Amino acid sequence: MSERKFSFEPVWAEDARLLILGTMPSVQSLLQGFYYAHPRNAFWPMMFELLGEAYSEKIEDKKRLLLRNRIALWDVALSAIRPGSLDSDIREAVPNDIPWLLAKCPGIHKVLLNGTTALSLYRRLVPPQSVECVQLPSTSPANTMRYEAKRAAWAAHIPPKENP
Repeated sequence: MSERKFSFEPVWAEDARLLILGTMPSVQSLLQGFYYAHPRNAFWPMMFELLGEAYSEKIEDKKRLLLRNRIALWDVALSAIRPGSLDSDIREAVPNDIPWLLAKCPGIHKVLLNGTTALSLYRRLVPPQSVECVQLPSTSPANTMRYEAKRAAWAAHIPPKENP
């Protein structure tokens, strides 16, 4: 049996309006210590593009991008058994305290779930919440949908960059 893996702390601020939830960090993300670290994952290139900023590999720049745009980021699972990085291999998932985060960020009006498994885990593990939930195409390289199609689906839910 594989060892239990744990997710990261959430990226959030009390003024967040949107929460993005993945499943669990990939092997690459765990090695690098931050969300969506696989070089072929579309998440960060897409977020920088949709929010109108130049791409950066720096973790602090990624956090600032989200916080400036009032977006919180976390995973549905606090921990799980998963031998590799495939979401389909997640077993014995324990949820993060999503209700706590939603209470800390009362302005969150929508939860975006990064892929089918994120939605499935959310529905199974998280008590029903009074916030809209939307499943979007997974940004993982395991999802073979073209980048342009992923981007179009996400663009419908990512608010335009806010002016200071």
